Amino acid sequence: MARFDYLELPVGDRAAAKRFYAEAFGWTFTDFGPDYAATMSGDTDVGLDAAADKVRAMLPVIRGDDLEATLAAVEAAGGTVCVPIFAFPGGRRFHFRDVDGHELAAMQPD
Repeated sequence: MARFDYLELPVGDRAAAKRFYAEAFGWTFTDFGPDYAATMSGDTDVGLDAAADKVRAMLPVIRGDDLEATLAAVEAAGGTVCVPIFAFPGGRRFHFRDVDGHELAAMQPD
C-alpha cells in the first residue's frame, strides 16, 4: 500500500535550517553531500534541499513497492510526469503533477 513517506523542503541555508529543526523539535539530520540533509527516523522523514536546482515548494513523497506500476497508475489517473524516474541514495523516484497541478513524488526504496 502506498503511503506518504517523506517531505522535502527547499531551504536557502541548509545549516540554518538544520539548526532550526534541531532546536525546535529535537530532530537530527544526516548530510548527503554539501546541499542536502535528511532525518533518518524510519517514520515520515524530512529532507532539506539547498541545491541550486532545488524543488520550489514543499514536495510530498509517496512510498510504494513497484515504481513502474505507480508511474503507470499516476498517468492512467490523469497525472503528468514532470521528472522521469531517477536514482538517488536509497532508491529511485519520479515527480508528477496531480490533476490540480500539485507536484508530488513517488519513490521505491532500494
